[in-house]
Amino acid sequence: MTDFSQKTIFKINDIIKVLPHRYPFILIDKLEMIDPGKSLVAIKNVTINEPYFQGHFPNQPIMPGVLSLEIMAQAGAFLMLSQVENPLSKNMLFSTIDKAKFRKPIVPGDQLKIYMDLVRKKLSICKFHGKCFVDDKLVAEAFLSANIVDRPEV
Repeated sequence: MTDFSQKTIFKINDIIKVLPHRYPFILIDKLEMIDPGKSLVAIKNVTINEPYFQGHFPNQPIMPGVLSLEIMAQAGAFLMLSQVENPLSKNMLFSTIDKAKFRKPIVPGDQLKIYMDLVRKKLSICKFHGKCFVDDKLVAEAFLSANIVDRPEV
């Protein structure tokens, strides 16, 4: 595992060292750690060649709102898993989503900027607040809770 303690900018090769997600479900392109273990900013470049745009909706492509929640979940998982010794031995299983709001459609060409903050951590339970912005306009937000668990050995 790479030592991330001194690093603040994480590109895709760093992200996949921490998160178990792979194409087509790794939804974060870049991260900037603002306060390790407490807050970060993630970037998602939304492009027309993403597989979900073929059916959602063919003549009016809109990113499914649930994927903005998944992006927040992946950012929250990175925030916590980047702090453990062997992140690929752990996983974050999200258990609740509260106060989710979708304020504006996300379309191809948008760049999402996701702000994730750890609200509370007690034992292995974490609560996060995430906000997604496009061009400094809030497009989605939610509170998410997750448990840090051991990943099954293969």
